[in-house]
Amino acid sequence: MEAQLTTLKQEVIEKIAHATSVKELQDVRVAYLGKKGPITDLLKGMGILAADERPKMGALVNEMRQEVTSVLDERMGQLEAAAVEAQLANETIDVTLPGMPVQIGNHHPLTKVIEEIEDLFIGMGYEIAEGPEVEKDYYNFEALNLPKGHPARDMQDSFYISEELLLRTHTSPVQARTMKKKQGEPIRIICPGKVFRRDNDDATHSHQFMQIEGLVIGENIRMTDLKGTLDLLGKKMFGQDREIRLRPSFFPFTEPSVEMDISCFKCGGSGCSICKRTGWIEILGAGMVHPNVLEMAGYDSEKVSGFAFGIGAERIAMLKYGVEDIRHFYTNDMRFIKQFERSEG
Repeated sequence: MEAQLTTLKQEVIEKIAHATSVKELQDVRVAYLGKKGPITDLLKGMGILAADERPKMGALVNEMRQEVTSVLDERMGQLEAAAVEAQLANETIDVTLPGMPVQIGNHHPLTKVIEEIEDLFIGMGYEIAEGPEVEKDYYNFEALNLPKGHPARDMQDSFYISEELLLRTHTSPVQARTMKKKQGEPIRIICPGKVFRRDNDDATHSHQFMQIEGLVIGENIRMTDLKGTLDLLGKKMFGQDREIRLRPSFFPFTEPSVEMDISCFKCGGSGCSICKRTGWIEILGAGMVHPNVLEMAGYDSEKVSGFAFGIGAERIAMLKYGVEDIRHFYTNDMRFIKQFERSEG
């Protein structure tokens, strides 16, 4: 039986040495040390030996089992280390290769324009005011000196939900609501938001667009304050070398009213296709708040005054970014949107 043990030990150690993978070594362990393996069979066959031979043979079998187990564990460690090294070699990353660019979303061009204007006016002490897009006729028209039947309403034909409810045609109702709320207190606000008008969509018109309006009310507010504010706005959006001019106009809620033009940023005023050979580009409408509007909101028009202005975000974005069709802002064409994305490598 000792000779059988020696032969078996040599056999299993040889198989351990020739195992080239962890799986092969596990198979050797199961084949020789498992419940059905030859070493276990030897232990089970101890019963046929004489009583005086059992202790000696039991010690020899256990000694061989421990030696085989030790050799197995050592070889297992070698194969596992080799497997880890091979995996690391196969999965090595060349950190000197350039990284893959990561596409990062950016703000919509209209959002960029609105936030740029908001930052300017917040820095001047203005507050941002918001209001409902579904508005009452009173705040959208009547509180702004546009009573029912006023011909100027035709220019702001809108989408009516009922006779007294409509989709707002400008953000001026936010100004009217703020004046009602302030009850005679000074006001300095801008009102950005979406507005709606019944219009035929084309390259320069849309049934919905973004508008930013401003309102200042207080004592001794003059036309020169309005002009200085608009001059700062024009330079902020189109460059410090821009000049502005104010032309007389008419709006029911301001008196006097003006249209503001800026000197053409393309030709510098010499005349080009963008400014239609005039050297000037129309930007916005503005004026001093009409006394009737002040009185309807509870202000004493003899003691306080104010100015207001309104500008279309699309108008600014089209000029600023060279967009030729207002519909690009709303059709979600990825070829257009991706022009405003940024990448980080």
